[in-house]
This record gives sequence, C-alpha cells and structure tokens, in this order.
Amino acid sequence: MRVSMATSPGAAGQPNEDFAGAVPGAVVLLDGAGIPGTESICSHGVAWYTHRLGGALLGRLSRDDGRDLPAILATTIAEIAADHRDTCDITNPSSPQATVVMVRAHRGRLDYLLLADSFLVLDQVRGGPQVITDEREVTARRICSAPLEGVPRRTPEYDRIRDSCVEALRARRNQPGGYWIAKDDPHAAAEAVTGSRPLHDLAGVALLSNGASRIVSPYALTDWPGVLDLLSANGPADIIRRVRQAEARTSAGPDASMPDDATVVHCTHLPRSVGAPSQPAGNR
Repeated sequence: MRVSMATSPGAAGQPNEDFAGAVPGAVVLLDGAGIPGTESICSHGVAWYTHRLGGALLGRLSRDDGRDLPAILATTIAEIAADHRDTCDITNPSSPQATVVMVRAHRGRLDYLLLADSFLVLDQVRGGPQVITDEREVTARRICSAPLEGVPRRTPEYDRIRDSCVEALRARRNQPGGYWIAKDDPHAAAEAVTGSRPLHDLAGVALLSNGASRIVSPYALTDWPGVLDLLSANGPADIIRRVRQAEARTSAGPDASMPDDATVVHCTHLPRSVGAPSQPAGNR
C-alpha cells in the first residue's frame, strides 16, 4: 500500500492537534478536540492526547493479530486514560478527546472504523466515491444550536444562549442518543461506524480531518470526486493549500470560521490478497 499525507496546524506557532500515521496495511487519522486554557483539567493538552492515542493505535495495528477495529480502539482508549487518570480530570467534559478514522487491509478486505466527524472516502473501481462519516456529532450540534437562530451575533444575549448550547452539546457526548468520541470511556469504541469492503472493489482510499473536508463544505471548492482527482494529480498538500486560501478570502466575512488543523491521507496501490505484493490500482 502506498501512503501519502499532509497536515497543517490551524495557526502558526500553535500545536497541531491532528494526528496521522501508517504502518504496513493500516492507517490512522485523529482530529483532536478540547477547550483551550484548561490546563487545570489536563496538564498534557489535546496534542499530547491525539499523538499518544494515535501512536498506540498504530502499535496495535502493526501486530496484525486479527482483533477487530473496535476492540483495538477500546483497549487503546483505556490505556491512554490510565496514563493520565491519576494526574488529570479525564471525566471532565473539557478534557482532551479526538475523532478517529482507522482503515486496515486484512484478509483481502478493507476494514474501516469512524468515530465522530472526520471523513473516509472510498475510491471505488466502479460507481464513483463512497463518502463515509459519523454524522451524529453534526446532528447533535445542529439540535443544540437551534436556540441561536435569529439571535444577533456579538450581543450579550447571543453569548448567553451560546454558552447554554455548548453545555447542552457536552451533555450529549458519549451518551445514548447523542454522539461518541474517543476520550476516557472505552465503551465509545463499540458505538463507532464500521464496515468492510473487498479490496478488489477499491482503487484507493482517502482520510480527511474536519478541517481538510472544508474544501467540500462549507467552501464548495470541489465535490468528492473532485477531491480524488486533486489527490491523484497533486497530492494531499494541494487540498490543504486550497482550504487555507479559502479561509483567507473569507476571514473578514460575517460567516468566517477560524482556521482549523487540517490533515489528509491518501492510500493507493492497495494489496489485493493476503501475502501478495501490492499491485498498481486501476484507473478510475
């Protein structure tokens, strides 16, 4: 399997809270989340959490012991929680957490797992791309943000309602009927979006953190087939470059969004069978 990747922090001089890495036959991408300025809750920070969790996931995937992806994720969440349970308030809603995307070529199939709102794009040999994400966080955020509709921005009323919306969203985290994310509870892994596809059906796969997926929404610079075309032509760094240009153009508008960490991983030349050498993927 051939893997290319690119990542960029949302702001110069700030730690990149995304993580991406690969071992033979498997890839992991994490998008960290947490509340800035909460060192009293966790002294390590979000980047520490994503890098520690991502590295441990890669270590377990490299063993190729046949365990399914949710089991690997659950064990690893528990391990990292134990690493700082005695020094940090890991059950606090503002403590470090991360979305997770994992893919693994195993026994002629591509197994995948997603937890929270990063993206996996399957470059199908026939039928165009299949885009997979865990929509529960987006749905919960939309429901919790409904009271803000029509309230003027930059007003005390807006700030008050926004704070209550944030608390309502936190209350739905890692709860039935809410959404799930890697944090301190290993049971979240059992709630992940999972699936499996025959490797011979795929020309490649792409993994994008939420910050990189902005190229499709909200910026509408291309669609998902266009993302695959850009990756094939120019590689992952071009996706991030285009997102940064769009962020710069809209930075002064009323709907401006803060630049976010952005990471893209592109996998091609997928292995076709167990023990066989990788073969070049066919043209899409």
